[in-house]
Amino acid sequence: MGTTVLDAPPSMAALFARAALTARGRGGDLPDARLARRGVAVDPAEVAAYARVCRFPLADTLPVTYPHVLTFPLQVALMADRGFPLALPGLVHVRNRIEQLRAIGPGESLDLEVWAERFARHRSGATVDLCASVSAGGAEVWRGRSTYLARGASAPEGAPEADVEVDAADLAPGTITWRVPDDAGRRYATVSGDVNPIHLSGLTAKAFGYKRAIAHGMWVKARALAALTGRLPDAATVDVGFRKPLFLPSTVTLATAPRGSGWDLAVRNVKSGADHLVGVVRPL
Repeated sequence: MGTTVLDAPPSMAALFARAALTARGRGGDLPDARLARRGVAVDPAEVAAYARVCRFPLADTLPVTYPHVLTFPLQVALMADRGFPLALPGLVHVRNRIEQLRAIGPGESLDLEVWAERFARHRSGATVDLCASVSAGGAEVWRGRSTYLARGASAPEGAPEADVEVDAADLAPGTITWRVPDDAGRRYATVSGDVNPIHLSGLTAKAFGYKRAIAHGMWVKARALAALTGRLPDAATVDVGFRKPLFLPSTVTLATAPRGSGWDLAVRNVKSGADHLVGVVRPL
């Protein structure tokens, strides 16, 4: 199959509903389909709302994590399709890698493209990578790779081992403390479109086996990077692993340490000391 170009972003609520209705009986290999949008204009009001929720200051460039918000609906459309081998409900985001080749201006016309690759074996099931590319003026400016785990699923015979670990150093205890409120998932869903039920309320999260709602991993990543505003390279790799779920509400700490021209970082639970996120920032 080739690339299907969409005129508008698909409805996230409709996609999650379709994925829930078609979750049973999936299997097979990854489809070779790609989805794209061309000439996407960023809405300044939506960027400002995202920046407020994630604590980025308003600037003349997009937050490094914002292109994920633009490409995520296309990735969900791929996963919600009946031909995708893993059921979207219950997928766990375990790793996210962003490569920003240069800072992106909010007035640039962007081309988006997404696809799935690397169906892999994991000790708890199977993983798949949802990949995204963003271009401006015919040149790639940003790319992302989100690794999702399907617990209890099976990868095809001969599939490689999953690659979910981030090579980050052990850090001293964090000095920045956040109180994450119980509505953090709903607030991020409003600005990102990610209305996965595990993030919205305790009631909907329990339907998928969680004791309480959990924070979006990409919100945790964005909030950590926002704390480093002004100290990040314009061209950088930001690679994080999502460890223990961050249940809402919670209190966490952010630990950071400079590594050359980059950073190592970790978000930890105040009570248990467990890592919710570990990651590295490195210049390209």
